[in-house]
Amino acid sequence: MESFFKTLKYEEVYLCEYETFENVMAGLPYSIKKVYNKKRLHSTVGYLAPNAFAESLIIQQNNGAPRQTILTLSVQSQGCTPKVNC
Repeated sequence: MESFFKTLKYEEVYLCEYETFENVMAGLPYSIKKVYNKKRLHSTVGYLAPNAFAESLIIQQNNGAPRQTILTLSVQSQGCTPKVNC
């Protein structure tokens, strides 16, 4: 979430000179809906825009295609045992 606000500040707020609160209320939703969600690529969703990623998930679900899964590996210590204080 902090990354979102940083991006919003650097790519919209700092670049625009808002004169009134109404301008802010008109500019920020436009920036989020039209730029951030439709055009800006996000590394966490495979370098797709959020809207494109959501559409691809819907298509996969409707076609019965396997979903993209995240592989996690468990980490086990080798030959180490925790010390117990008696």
